[in-house]
Amino acid sequence: MSQQVVGWLQEIKDLQQQVKAAQASEQAAHASADNWRKRYEIEAGQRRSEVLALQDAIAQLQAELDRVKAASYASETEVESEIFELQTVSELQAKLIEVWSDRNQLVQDLQAEQLSHSETRKSLTTALGDAVEMLSNLKAGQS
Repeated sequence: MSQQVVGWLQEIKDLQQQVKAAQASEQAAHASADNWRKRYEIEAGQRRSEVLALQDAIAQLQAELDRVKAASYASETEVESEIFELQTVSELQAKLIEVWSDRNQLVQDLQAEQLSHSETRKSLTTALGDAVEMLSNLKAGQS
């Protein structure tokens, strides 16, 4: 009977060790989850800040565009008078080259802004997808 008690005590000790190991594993998993959650929150905060900054930039550009459009409508008569002031074909050609150069620069700026916007959208979509996947994995692991 004494050997049975010793066997049971040994089995109890083994089970206690297994419980401690499981608890340590659970604590490590919670610490890892907390770490990832903090990283996600930091990243999400940065992305939100970037989005707000980009939205402000877009609003400023839209306001600038509206201002330029309004100025262009107001200055149509100025443009007409400037064109009529040009006396020779070479003056007209020089003005056309200047305007065309300005137009090309504006097109390049617009394309760069569109590319930046596209990359930002892709980056935010990827970050959001990663976050959803991570949360799903965490929830599945906790179940």
